[in-house]
Amino acid sequence: MTETDVPIGPLLGVVLGVLALAGAGVAYAGRLGVGRAVLTASLRAAVQLAAVSVIIVVVLRHGLLTSAFIGLMYTVAALTAARRVGDGWSAWWIAAAAIAAGVAPVLTLLLASGLVPLKGISVVPIAGILIGGAMTATSLAGRRALDELRTRHGEYEAGLAIGLMRRDAALEIARPKAATALVPALDQTRTVGLVTLPGAFVGVLLGGASPVQAGAIQLLVLIGLLAVESLAVLVTIEAICTRYN
Repeated sequence: MTETDVPIGPLLGVVLGVLALAGAGVAYAGRLGVGRAVLTASLRAAVQLAAVSVIIVVVLRHGLLTSAFIGLMYTVAALTAARRVGDGWSAWWIAAAAIAAGVAPVLTLLLASGLVPLKGISVVPIAGILIGGAMTATSLAGRRALDELRTRHGEYEAGLAIGLMRRDAALEIARPKAATALVPALDQTRTVGLVTLPGAFVGVLLGGASPVQAGAIQLLVLIGLLAVESLAVLVTIEAICTRYN
């Protein structure tokens, strides 16, 4: 065991259980309405990471399995974001299109430029980070856009009354609020190295790379995430406002 290894055993299980119960307890005591969700999310994370830990070695050794695994990540991300955006196939297609629109061009650029080697061990984590960022941005933008349109429906109708097209009237209402979905990514990028040392930086550093190399990879990830999430938010807003009635 090295200095950076976490001991696997009963102690780890106990600490994780205490943390999950603490999070759920605080949510329940504060009437936040997500106490059960904290517990189920924690349990799902444990089960899913345990499964991934078993199969990831095999996946990374075969190009076809690597592609299938990335496809699975994308599908799950789209389904997760769709539940936040709305109900039915229309919500799924909006989420799927937004995530793909953000991730596809950025990941293609990183691979085509050679900055990310075309190897499973490199592609899977980078793709996972980008897909996860796009999922979060799509969920936040979609939920905030729809909430704003429902809350300010009278202003939307006023826009129609003065001659605005449905899409334009909806955009005037939803766009400013939905754009705040980019705030977490912006804050993380602005404060990197000062407030937090993100996972890519720490992981590469612990893997034996120099601090300069770790910083370069983290910078690539953060700025790539900004591009991914900006595209995902734009597509989400456009899709929702175009269909809104």
